[in-house]
Amino acid sequence: MDNLPKNAIEIKNLCKTYKPQGKTPAKEALKDFNLVIPRGSFFALLGPNGAGKSTMINILAGLAIKTSGTAHIWGHDITDDTRAAKRAIGVVPQELNIDPFFTPYEMLEVQAGLYGLKKSDRRSLEILAAMGLADKANSYARTLSGGMRRRLLVAKALVHSPQVLILDEPTAGVDVDLRRQLWTYVRKLNAEGVTVLLTTHYLEEAQELCDHIAIINHGRVIACDTTKNLMGQLDSKRMTIMLVEDLAEIPASLSGFDAVLINPRELEFNYKPSRTQASEIISAVQNAGLKFSELATLEPELEEIFLQLTNDSDQSGGP
Repeated sequence: MDNLPKNAIEIKNLCKTYKPQGKTPAKEALKDFNLVIPRGSFFALLGPNGAGKSTMINILAGLAIKTSGTAHIWGHDITDDTRAAKRAIGVVPQELNIDPFFTPYEMLEVQAGLYGLKKSDRRSLEILAAMGLADKANSYARTLSGGMRRRLLVAKALVHSPQVLILDEPTAGVDVDLRRQLWTYVRKLNAEGVTVLLTTHYLEEAQELCDHIAIINHGRVIACDTTKNLMGQLDSKRMTIMLVEDLAEIPASLSGFDAVLINPRELEFNYKPSRTQASEIISAVQNAGLKFSELATLEPELEEIFLQLTNDSDQSGGP
């Protein structure tokens, strides 16, 4: 029988207000924040700077104290069952906070000791190898490049084999090859059952990697759905048609389709799928006597949805 929790993380009505400091007024970083992350998912948390992402992660990690609300990690309440909740997660922070006088191997061994792992249960060398750091195991951390330090933080978060891995901007400053290696390993972890929570400013990463996405702004979740459903929320598509012959001007019969002549042989149509079918545009082009050699349609990018939702949130005054 499966005794595992249905959800890896459950957050209900979470609030965090920072008290005023001198002339700085009180700040409500999270307000009635609600989020459910299914077990085994690859989940992205997106939002502009100051939206509350890091505050939420710090509360889960025990680095910040919530003002009110509840949060459970792997079924453990972060307040009533703190030790079990902390043991269930591994957090990779944004900051490169490593001790420059420890070697990567020593750093992982110390971290494993803090979690009470016996020597026989530790996988320090195995984890370093998986992160591409096997040849740096006994080098001082201060000699590592920025990308290597970033991967070392991921290794550090994995020493106790957490059920939930939280990655806070893990690929910031990491080159393309190292980023690809990192995601290959994280995908492998996810396939093995580890729930992954990712915050990133690389929207294409979230779109490619994650099966669920939540967008937050002003301390609240403004959208949360599967990546597929979220991508479908933006009722907009673009069709490009490459013509066989030069076209001097757009035929009057196409004026109702928001057509733009990009160049003499390229027509672009922006349309709403809820109102116009692609076949209608194609028929109209053919009825206008135009012949074309190529046709392409573009789906909305996650960045468009992100900007639309956060702009709507800003214009409505936020929470």
